[in-house]
Amino acid sequence: MSPSTSPAIDFQMIFMHSPIGMCVSHNRVIQACNHALADMFGYLPGGLIGQSFSVLYPSPDEFERTGARIVPIMNAKGHYSDERIMKRANQELFWCHVTGGALVKNDAHAAGIWTFEDLSSKRPVTAELTPREREIAALLVEGKTSKLIGRQIGLSPRTVEMHRAKLMRKFAAATSSELVHRLLGVTLGAVGQAAPVATAPVSKKTATV
Repeated sequence: MSPSTSPAIDFQMIFMHSPIGMCVSHNRVIQACNHALADMFGYLPGGLIGQSFSVLYPSPDEFERTGARIVPIMNAKGHYSDERIMKRANQELFWCHVTGGALVKNDAHAAGIWTFEDLSSKRPVTAELTPREREIAALLVEGKTSKLIGRQIGLSPRTVEMHRAKLMRKFAAATSSELVHRLLGVTLGAVGQAAPVATAPVSKKTATV
């Protein structure tokens, strides 16, 4: 088939039927989202249109802090990604890989396109965590040190270590590396091999930082 007779590419259809969750935002309000994203978070098609991203976060604090953390990185690089705990419409919490790109230079939240990947099948949420613990857990799985985490979220390294210690108790982890393995949804067997942790997802719990 010659280029002149090739069918036009329907980008709207590609967006709506992409197998990965996608949306377009203006000032952190969802302007368009595809079927995969609505299904992932438990909403009807179109149910997220006009909604603030805050409805996808476990708490208002996490929505605000993540938004502030995104700005300098997005403004410097034009894109941002992380793995964090998010919330479905039924209040179930789950690990999600989020990637975004800015559509307006030097204005991270003005307009952007975002993708979301559900990680719950390989990384279940296995303990009740406070908003701050969820934030620190997400940074620990990225391999960040307490000093770097503290600098990134505005806490002293000692305070980060205090939260890390609480996480270790909640996950029954003897070492920091074991904690990361448990956060990633695996546990170390007798010979040091990683094996999956079979646990059910944990629902949202109201907690203080």
